[in-house]
Amino acid sequence: MRPFYRLSRRQLLSGVASTSALLPVVPALAWGAGSGKAADFPLIAAGVPATIVVEDSANSAVRYAAQCLASDIKRSCSTSPPWRADPRQAGGPILMVGVLGQSPALDALVAARRIDVSRLKGQWESHLRLVVERPYPGVSEALVIIGSDRRGAAFALYDLCQHVGVSPWHWFADVPVPFRQNVFVSRHPHLDGPKVRYRGFFINDEDPCFSGWAKKAFGGINSAMYVHVFELLLRMKGNYLWPAMWAPKAFAADDPQNMVIADRMGVVMGNSHHEPMLRAQSEWHRNQELGVTGGPWDYARNADNLRRFWRGGIERMVSKGHGEAYESLVTVGMRGDGDEAMAEGTATDLLERIVTDQRRIIAEVTGKPASEMPQLWALYKEVQDYYDHGMKVPDDVTLLFSDDNWGQIRRLPKPGAPPRSGGYGIYYHFDYVGVPRNYKWINTNQIEKTWQQMDLAYQRGARQIWIANVGDIKPMEFPLGFFLAMAWNPEAMTPQALQAYPRDWAEATFGRDHADAIARIITAYSQFAARRKPELIDQDSFPIGKATAEALDGGEFGQIVDAWDELEARMLAVRDRLRPDQMDAYYQLVEFPVSAMANLYRLYYATAWNRALATTNDPRANYFANEVETAFARDRALTERYHTIHGGKWDGMMNQVHMNYVTWNDPTQQTMPSIMRVGADTPDDQRHTKPAFVTPALRQPGIVARDAGSFDRAHHGPNLRWTVIPHLGRTAGAVLALPQGQGATTGKDGVRLDYDMIVDTPGPASLTLFTTPTLDTLGEGGVRIGVSVDDRPMQILTADLEATGGGQKTPGQKRWAQAVEDNIVRLTADLGPMAAGKHVVTLWRLDDNVAVQKLVLSTVPLPPSYLGPDTA
Repeated sequence: MRPFYRLSRRQLLSGVASTSALLPVVPALAWGAGSGKAADFPLIAAGVPATIVVEDSANSAVRYAAQCLASDIKRSCSTSPPWRADPRQAGGPILMVGVLGQSPALDALVAARRIDVSRLKGQWESHLRLVVERPYPGVSEALVIIGSDRRGAAFALYDLCQHVGVSPWHWFADVPVPFRQNVFVSRHPHLDGPKVRYRGFFINDEDPCFSGWAKKAFGGINSAMYVHVFELLLRMKGNYLWPAMWAPKAFAADDPQNMVIADRMGVVMGNSHHEPMLRAQSEWHRNQELGVTGGPWDYARNADNLRRFWRGGIERMVSKGHGEAYESLVTVGMRGDGDEAMAEGTATDLLERIVTDQRRIIAEVTGKPASEMPQLWALYKEVQDYYDHGMKVPDDVTLLFSDDNWGQIRRLPKPGAPPRSGGYGIYYHFDYVGVPRNYKWINTNQIEKTWQQMDLAYQRGARQIWIANVGDIKPMEFPLGFFLAMAWNPEAMTPQALQAYPRDWAEATFGRDHADAIARIITAYSQFAARRKPELIDQDSFPIGKATAEALDGGEFGQIVDAWDELEARMLAVRDRLRPDQMDAYYQLVEFPVSAMANLYRLYYATAWNRALATTNDPRANYFANEVETAFARDRALTERYHTIHGGKWDGMMNQVHMNYVTWNDPTQQTMPSIMRVGADTPDDQRHTKPAFVTPALRQPGIVARDAGSFDRAHHGPNLRWTVIPHLGRTAGAVLALPQGQGATTGKDGVRLDYDMIVDTPGPASLTLFTTPTLDTLGEGGVRIGVSVDDRPMQILTADLEATGGGQKTPGQKRWAQAVEDNIVRLTADLGPMAAGKHVVTLWRLDDNVAVQKLVLSTVPLPPSYLGPDTA
């Protein structure tokens, strides 16, 4: 039997090789599992599935989702469910699905008042699920799913796929399906729908990995490959995709079936922030080569050709025929060619004219007002400056705000801002090519940070579009699944649900027996990996301690490596207890990330000691030279293993260069750090024996460190409550005043935290706060927090980071670059003379979007990279 990834497009679309995914669920969406109760509906009972009823007239997206469920049920219990088009031809329990107003059988039940759909009508992508007793002669009971539209019905079916036990990552990460003879569904009526309208991801920076893999597996980035991407998206209850676009790719032009199949499956297509009017940027250059269009990508000088080019994108959208168009979300506006900034000094009136002309094209081609076609204007990088300087677009165009490419949202609507019919959205990054350094190789994203920023965005009204740049999709499985789970219902992703998510994910992916251990591993991994992106790490990233003739003090670098060693040992211990069919998924989702990152740290740690010892001709340098060579070889071996698992299914997916960066962009090839060897006449026992290490002291006189979440007294506000978010940032966690999205407070409001601290060494004191990097989303000069000691006046500290996509020229840009490299912000207040003894340190909530991780009260100078004991 041919593997799934080599089946034909026809076979894929017939449901023969449908993929699956298991979204870790938040409590509001949680499913039961196991044998069920006598009162529950038997989806599978004693290995016998219920009959699936889908009318012949059902929309293709509904039929595809039903075929996925049928395939998943067979995977789960080894028996295919019966399939009927007419419920009256089915006996016993049936699962019946359709769209309100498009299903004669279900509409008849509604007309007979067997089903109340009053709360479903007019909703977006929503569904009602309930059990109806004796709906038709000969049918004992029916699990009825009614969608408000085609995706509403489809998402209800994908929910059932999860309930059966099939993961959205069943194909894309080879997650095995548990065998289940009994699967029951609650009889309680269930109404569900998304809180964010468009939810999806962007395949980007896809060379060499995603592109190379797709070429080997499918012959290119084509519709045979995109079927798997579309299904992954839909199984995670996303609906919106920006396709791969690095030159020379063009989604709609490279394979005309791409847009046809996306629409049939129910996917809304768009284009990235710099590709307006449903045109891939590479199409512009192809058309130039063919003589179809000419001149520069410059509206001031070449408007006629650009309008002709853009018109072609909208004409292609409406080419579906019969008065219908392919479901799309049109990007308007303009950036420079090749995702560059537009010409310096571009005026807002020119951009406003561009948008006006683009909307005229939309209206002319569709024959409808432009306001009836969903559109977005992406406020990415310098385009935000036009918005800040007053550029206006029509109210029905969604304003898509962006982060700084490193996970910090740059701008949001002000609290109390008037609503817009087009609303607001967020373009977020899990992967990036740009300054201060590319990060493309591996997942380095903390879901706690994603939660903090996206919760802020939702509270401030960004609810129309959430889209994440995921690079090659792999290895961003964990944060992407979280992002889309949260996008479905941000209100259900409470701090408690956030904390439970890793375990839910681990249980859904690897089963209950190992869920707790794997959850702790993936949480620790995410925190360790986010400390500093691997492309930013080298032998000088963290300090090592002193070397004596007897032993070496590993310093901060050594402590970090020890933590990675311990994490990898825990990861391998869990691996040894897994079933053989779980090994491929575990390698992709847990083992490779942990081992590869641990190995990278060891490589640079050994490089640091090799160079430090070699400068004094210390023969111990040779031991570390060997360690560097071993780690470099292991890096290659880990990658090669990734490319051979599951019959070579993922060959090429981990080919990203990830070490020895010398500029912000890719090195030309993977190279080992340079090493030095000393003492050619040194005896072997000194040449290769591991040196002895000493453990550095954790506490230092004159320094008192406290985790921000360990406050002694919390003073909440009338609408604010201090809340600890475990694991957020580099320490034990961070503390926030929730709900986010509120306006500023003052010292008179009294929203504050108190910390009792004992100073053992008198002297001139300073208080350093370590906060999670965040930006001033209002554009008012930074985010502020107040600090005071004892009865002294409050001092205001401001984190004023200026995000930039280019060189760091201003002080604010330099602070931003340092913050994103270190993944932490340091704010220091001078407190003057301080006596030994007890003191009360107080933090005052002033601005929103400030997450404090640690406080350090010091009467002696702090080491440059000091973060205090218990650093993650």
